[in-house]
Amino acid sequence: MNNSIDWLLWGIIPYIVLTIFIGGHIYRYQKDQFGWSSKSSEFLEKKYLRIGSIMFHFGIFMVLGGHFLGILVPVSVYNSLGVTEHQYHVMALVFGIPAGIVAVIGLAILCYRRLSVKRIMKTTSKGDWAVLFFLMVVIISGLSATFLNVDSHGFDYRTTIAPWFRGLFVFNVQPELMAEVPVWFKIHLIANYAFASIWPFTRMVHVFSFPVRYLSRSFVIYKARL
Repeated sequence: MNNSIDWLLWGIIPYIVLTIFIGGHIYRYQKDQFGWSSKSSEFLEKKYLRIGSIMFHFGIFMVLGGHFLGILVPVSVYNSLGVTEHQYHVMALVFGIPAGIVAVIGLAILCYRRLSVKRIMKTTSKGDWAVLFFLMVVIISGLSATFLNVDSHGFDYRTTIAPWFRGLFVFNVQPELMAEVPVWFKIHLIANYAFASIWPFTRMVHVFSFPVRYLSRSFVIYKARL
């Protein structure tokens, strides 16, 4: 029974989520190009947005950088550089915990902003609330997993979660690697499943919007009226 659940959670659902993520973006781009934006509400309120947005984005970029180093870089690379498991673990805690806390505080400020400013409250869609909710769940579950792994001596996600994740992209499905992963890391992964599934249908699509045309666009010249 457990083997079947493991295959479902770590061998089948990831591809369902990836299909929704990619297919959803294609569908959204084809059907709703005018809605492909972050829907900025800066003109309605700037103070909380400036503080919350800077803190959130700084924290989340630090967290994503840590995920890149821990999940996408094989453990063999660290071994070749002489970085021990303990050294990596300490670095992950020193940089990961503060980054996660900053991201949570920034997101909390953005949530408070939407709840306290009536004009923004009225313009907030269900999709916006869904993004804020799932972002908070993802970040808090990840931060909790980091805290709960502070004194861990037997679990190294670089030898379990990391090869499982990388294997998905080359169709080398290894759900058995997830069998001994602590439950708090599994909760974090499942929260990411949910967030990735709603991503294409919310304002999060703006992450893939790059103003490439600005690089070749002619300069706008302003002249004083005579």
